[in-house]
Amino acid sequence: MTAPLPVVEPEPGSESEPESGLRSTGSDSAPESASASASEPESAESVVATAGAEEEKPSPRPTGRDRYFDSLRALALIRVVAYHTFGWAWAGMVFPSMGIMFGLAGTLMAKSLERPALKVVKSRFRRLLPPFWFWGVFVVLAMLVHDWMPGWEIVYWVVPLGDPPGNAWGEQAWEILWYLRTYLWFVLLSPLLLRVFRLAPVPVLVLSLAPILVLNFVWAGPDNRVGSALWDLSTYLFCWILGFAHRDGVLQRMKPALVVVASLAAIAFGGWYAFTHQAEFGTYDLDEDPLAQAFWSAGFVMLLMWAKAYFGIDFAWLTRLRRTNRIVTVFNARAVTIYLWHEIALILAVPLIDQFWNVPAFEKWLPLESQWFMFGVGWLLIGVFVLLCGWVEDVAAKKKPRLLP
Repeated sequence: MTAPLPVVEPEPGSESEPESGLRSTGSDSAPESASASASEPESAESVVATAGAEEEKPSPRPTGRDRYFDSLRALALIRVVAYHTFGWAWAGMVFPSMGIMFGLAGTLMAKSLERPALKVVKSRFRRLLPPFWFWGVFVVLAMLVHDWMPGWEIVYWVVPLGDPPGNAWGEQAWEILWYLRTYLWFVLLSPLLLRVFRLAPVPVLVLSLAPILVLNFVWAGPDNRVGSALWDLSTYLFCWILGFAHRDGVLQRMKPALVVVASLAAIAFGGWYAFTHQAEFGTYDLDEDPLAQAFWSAGFVMLLMWAKAYFGIDFAWLTRLRRTNRIVTVFNARAVTIYLWHEIALILAVPLIDQFWNVPAFEKWLPLESQWFMFGVGWLLIGVFVLLCGWVEDVAAKKKPRLLP
């Protein structure tokens, strides 16, 4: 399973942003967006600030952007690309990108559902699907050229509520779509999930870990698209509902000792399960072990969300670092594009670097065999895709297309 992202969604108080919580990247595949991932990102995931004006004397007000959440999204995307470049098994433990993206997307979905649910769901789909269709045209045509002939399942290339079909030739490109599929299902289920959550917040939050336990120990579900969706939804259900808890102030009202102990216990169980079941999965990589991923992400994301609510962390100081702030802005505004195109960029980096060997100076002075060099070339190509394809996110958001936000 690979990750995401996510789709990017707007911070509470803001209304317009890429949608997806991609995501969250399965595992690392990104988008709220899947801008997760990617969202209105949950990516993914780029915002029209909600500015207010007083009756007679307009005065400047905050844009509604929360740079803490924005920074987490940007780091999640960077970690996704790094994981798909280096394959580090420990990367998910250092920073569980997809759990974070789904948590952020859940928070923003709870905020958006202050409006009519149908309008919110339609808005989310509208933000995510056009970038997906634009990307999908290239992937589908490339697979058709390489002897792929789809059946009726090609409908999942229109609305990816199930895993879109494809051939082995294009698998590295389309396998990240698990995040978009999971995000869209969370969007559809959120009106009901939020209503149930508000009936009994803490019990529902705790019980949201039950589905992954059932799938892991009682019934593994069907071996088809439905089964895959059930596993991914169950793995990140706690993180999504944790977003509700953050938005409604539930985490802020909880006793700090209880939150810290519960979070560390979840992380400890997830880590223990990952390391003690390496023989079963062939690795301790959380992306290969849904139960370990669910608990590790639950504890990790709970600490991040609680710390933000309890200590009022907003990373406002980031706005004083112009270049860094600019990078974070671009990452959030183009989260869906970065998530969708990053694997293609890494694929193209290989034959491009192969051509460098034909230039003696490059062969002598450049570290052409280094994975870090491929990582750098990959990001250069991602930048090209952002410039060439990122405008689709603007069109989906009903904004004027721009090369960079």
